[in-house]
Amino acid sequence: MEDQSLLDEVYVQLHDTGPEFEGWLSNHGPMAADALMHLGRDDAVLSWVHKYASRLEERPGSRFPIAPGEWRESLGDPSRLGDWLEFERQSREVAWRDLLVEWWPRLLPGAIGSATHGLIRTGHAVRALLTVETEPRVDELGQALAYWAARWEPMPSWHPPSGALSASDALKHSPPTATAGGIRTRIADLSETRTWAKSVAELRSVTSGADVPHALDDITDAAVDHYLRWGHGNPIMMVHMATAPRAASIVLPAIPQHMWVDTYYTAWAVCAALASIYPPTTPQFRAEVDVDVDTVVDQAVAGQDAHAIKFVEVAAEAHRRGMPTALAAAARATSMLKPAVG
Repeated sequence: MEDQSLLDEVYVQLHDTGPEFEGWLSNHGPMAADALMHLGRDDAVLSWVHKYASRLEERPGSRFPIAPGEWRESLGDPSRLGDWLEFERQSREVAWRDLLVEWWPRLLPGAIGSATHGLIRTGHAVRALLTVETEPRVDELGQALAYWAARWEPMPSWHPPSGALSASDALKHSPPTATAGGIRTRIADLSETRTWAKSVAELRSVTSGADVPHALDDITDAAVDHYLRWGHGNPIMMVHMATAPRAASIVLPAIPQHMWVDTYYTAWAVCAALASIYPPTTPQFRAEVDVDVDTVVDQAVAGQDAHAIKFVEVAAEAHRRGMPTALAAAARATSMLKPAVG
């Protein structure tokens, strides 16, 4: 069992670093450290964090406090990132679950912002808090929510799932967009893809909140399998097809069940959007390599890349659920993702 004090040590060490560095690169330090611990590699955490932290920048300061009744106007305004980081103070003043429940439905429609990193960082923070509640973990949740709020970005309209397809089959129906450029441009151009909204609806619906945990696992497993053949379309961005719905799933125990269905639908829309906006021309059908969990974990640790570490953790979970291509996808990720990537 991982040393829980180790994660708090990481949070304290990274507390004064900003959510972004070198432009728009997301600070993966807290997330990757948590993933390493859940992969059973406590021994690698501090050395990895020390090396990674050398690239990070100081957290931005607050300029103009965001009043309680003015949050809508400031949502999705990255110039207010320092102001949004006041979430950390708020997280200390109210119960963290209450703060999460208040902001989850507000932030969920903008989950694709910053390539889903706000959602993913929130998921890791919530998992840590569900294990044990400490001040560094509460602070980390505040920072995660602040980052999500500052980078909040709505997607073009889409139809909620109402079809009969599995997640794996529905991903095959995601229409590719022809646009190049950054993720914000690609997301905006989904509205010009006529079949986009309809394709999202082809996924099977859920009949109740109780169905959501298994349904989110299906999305995550399908995204892991998708990476094996299509991840070369953008090795970094395609990782989030799996890590975003998985982050949503680990938040479920901390939010009311009446929020679960919307969480499932949004996680699917995000996953399908990423599949559409980063399509390679052709799949690369790779032989399913004979690899075990320890090998791919060692590869991720050796490679040092934060995205690879997080993807391997998610793929290892999919493998334990019986997904036959999960470890091959993990090995594929470690071969394509390089340590200098943010």
